[in-house]
Amino acid sequence: MFRIELQDSRSESDARAMVSSFFPGEELEVTSLDGMEALPHDSAGLSTALTVIRDGETIVNVHADRKDGPNPVAIRNMLKRRLYIALSHYTGRELPWGTLSGVRPTKLVRELLSEGRSEGDAKKLMEEFYLAGRQKTELALAIAKREIEILAAREWSEGYSLYIGIPFCPSRCLYCSFTSYPRKAFEERVGEYLEALDRELSYVGEAFKGERLDSIYIGGGTPTALNASELSLLFDAIEKQLDLSSLLEYTVECGRADTVTEEKLEALKKHYVNRISINPQTMSDETLLRIGRRHSAADVRSAFHLARKMDFDDINMDIILGLPGETEEDLRHTLSEIKALGPESLTVHSLALKRSSRLKEEGGFSSLGSGMDMDAAMALATQEAGEMGLYPYYLYRQKNMSGNLENTGFAKRGREGIYNILMMEEKESIVAIGPGTVSKRVDRDGRIRRAGSVKDLGLYLQQADEMIERKIALFRGRFFSS
Repeated sequence: MFRIELQDSRSESDARAMVSSFFPGEELEVTSLDGMEALPHDSAGLSTALTVIRDGETIVNVHADRKDGPNPVAIRNMLKRRLYIALSHYTGRELPWGTLSGVRPTKLVRELLSEGRSEGDAKKLMEEFYLAGRQKTELALAIAKREIEILAAREWSEGYSLYIGIPFCPSRCLYCSFTSYPRKAFEERVGEYLEALDRELSYVGEAFKGERLDSIYIGGGTPTALNASELSLLFDAIEKQLDLSSLLEYTVECGRADTVTEEKLEALKKHYVNRISINPQTMSDETLLRIGRRHSAADVRSAFHLARKMDFDDINMDIILGLPGETEEDLRHTLSEIKALGPESLTVHSLALKRSSRLKEEGGFSSLGSGMDMDAAMALATQEAGEMGLYPYYLYRQKNMSGNLENTGFAKRGREGIYNILMMEEKESIVAIGPGTVSKRVDRDGRIRRAGSVKDLGLYLQQADEMIERKIALFRGRFFSS
């Protein structure tokens, strides 16, 4: 049991992330002492302190004040550095990303390079200020340079992208925390859901008339949990309401191999979808069964070959490192199978322990029994991706990731997922529809604002019009005036 005592509650997020990174899966309690006499309180944020207590014993006690920086943000950053150094000394470990706990480490490097600063400046920022390791610094630098090259193609602030969430799956995977419902249990609400999406699409079409739509991404859940006629209804609504003449990329996650059929792929092909994902997560039948997937590795191969037969020439595959019971040998087998298939891109995820997942409910990382060294696993996946002609092009991190690592997208040159880059690097506004989705407004001056939809499917169906009003309030003045 860990307890964190904070003088300044503004440091809570950083403190939680740091302690959880060094002690993944451990129970954590945070107490803010703002305004209390237990610690001298400085409401201006020019003095702050933090204590970490483990099973009743103080293991870390750090402090920062105005001597450490000119403003409260700099002072909190110094506190975070001192917390990291103290925990590193206590555990004898270093974290691959140092003090970085945010989702977008490559964004820092890309912005620095875009300002005309040198690669040396970027390395210094990562290694000396954020205390990141040399390997992750080089990875962030390589991705940032590739993204700068790709993003030079358009003035992205002048366009927008669309995300559509489909919250249905054949079954719920052990690790899943997304808004997802078993298709069979919610059969009677699928039609109602498609009607709600149609209303949201009608709003998008009217509000963004004349604006350039750069990419569409349909994710989930599993979009191909819809049948072929339902998919066609959705695609018809998209084409009726939106101008697709400038569209660069149209992605649909086919996700689970047990949802891929010839009829569904025909619907995708007919409606101009040019990028799909077929995501095994592993090619071990034992692991697939263990994590709640109702298909085999053979089903993955069949779905992939069917997509190729139907002339899909831009296919992504996802895998997850650190799945329950998996070893390095299992990972080698999965990578060998994927290499034989030859996708245009591969996304490598580090398993994350999410609050709303069955994995969390069933004991978290301590219940995994995985024999996989995560650093070695990521190195192996990176090496094998390179041998497939796939190189890193985008990266993001999540809370409570196994090994404190990252999720990395690898792709052949010219087959990078544009939506993935735009989402992670926050270069373009994204209109997101469906439960649990978050729309993002990116102003021309770089300011970012967000508006989320309710996660519960029933509430979303009741309040779909309110979700539209939230988007109207978010985007008013950016793309339209009323």
